[in-house]
Amino acid sequence: MAQHNELGKKGEQLAVDFLLKNNYEIIERNYRFDKAEVDIIAKKKDILAIIEVKTRSTSEFGDPQDFVKPKQIQRLVKAVDEYITVNNLDVEVRFDIIAIVKAVKGFDIEHLENAFYHF
Repeated sequence: MAQHNELGKKGEQLAVDFLLKNNYEIIERNYRFDKAEVDIIAKKKDILAIIEVKTRSTSEFGDPQDFVKPKQIQRLVKAVDEYITVNNLDVEVRFDIIAIVKAVKGFDIEHLENAFYHF
């Protein structure tokens, strides 16, 4: 497996661990629809949190959250709409980003709630 893929998988597991520690229930991981993949679908109280995980080995070229592009957001929204429809859910939806950067000792994790809005 390519090194960046391994880092991405490690980042997703760190994000799941972080969410569990912060009282989120993990509903789905790597949910796919059409050309989109939703990294994590989690629930906390009555909010469905759609979480995009961005992991970088360095922030030299920008913060991880800067790499979520409009086309990706569009695909995520479409996938989540499908997920909610298929599962007949009536919940508030929030789009978050968990940004992870490799640090000298471990990883720095930042949870950005309401990182972007669906249109």
